Amino acid sequence: MVGMAHRLLRRILAASTAAVALAASACSTNIASDSPEELTAVVQERYDFDDTSFTQGLEVAPDGTLVVGTGQHGESRIYRRELDGAELVSKDIDPEFFGEGITLVDDSLWQLTWQAGVAMRRDAETLEELERVAYEGEGWGICYREDADEVIFSDGSAELRRMDPRTFEERERFTVELDGKPVEDLNELECVGDEVYANIFTTTDIVRIDADTGSVTAVIDASDVPNNAVADPNNVLNGIAHIPGTDEFYLTGKRWPDMYRVAFVPR
Repeated sequence: MVGMAHRLLRRILAASTAAVALAASACSTNIASDSPEELTAVVQERYDFDDTSFTQGLEVAPDGTLVVGTGQHGESRIYRRELDGAELVSKDIDPEFFGEGITLVDDSLWQLTWQAGVAMRRDAETLEELERVAYEGEGWGICYREDADEVIFSDGSAELRRMDPRTFEERERFTVELDGKPVEDLNELECVGDEVYANIFTTTDIVRIDADTGSVTAVIDASDVPNNAVADPNNVLNGIAHIPGTDEFYLTGKRWPDMYRVAFVPR
């Protein structure tokens, strides 16, 4: 059986004949000790979610509540809810904006927009908008790396950006690579210590990235996490939130009626 890391690598190489041959050869030999881990997402518990939410960002607040950012023009919003589903506060986004990823930075929350080149800073408690700043290109995912005092930002490419967490000024960019090849379609992000978790858009693959080097350290197969959304190519996995004090995560997707607490374990 071809390992997840090699499967994802072949996808990156567009399934060329040479790449397939190389992957098959690699899988027939012992995997080097520094090869990415191959993990799988195992469901620990299921929760009701909102099947109208085109989920673009998912965060766990310090008080344990969930913050959810959603997309679609004229439908985008940001809201806070209890784990049991009780909604506490909700703010609509101006209809010209398509909401994207979110992250909490101390008492503020940053929210991206898809193609407008605008990030909104909000009060983390009330979700009231405080200011808007501009950035270059598209906005997809975002997470706050506290120890490094930086925001990591994705735009759908293989590049991630380092941003100032208060001014949103771009500091630098780095490329995410698996076996020396760039990993495209990086989407929703979650920072955990010195690692970044990113789902690969439209797939059930999640990669764990060394935030200092950009190297993929694990490929996580989330295909066993049930997707009970109405059949639609847009209704894919998109929502990763680390549960503080644990090794577990919440996962959900666009218009998913379910959210799951999962553990990433060796395959």
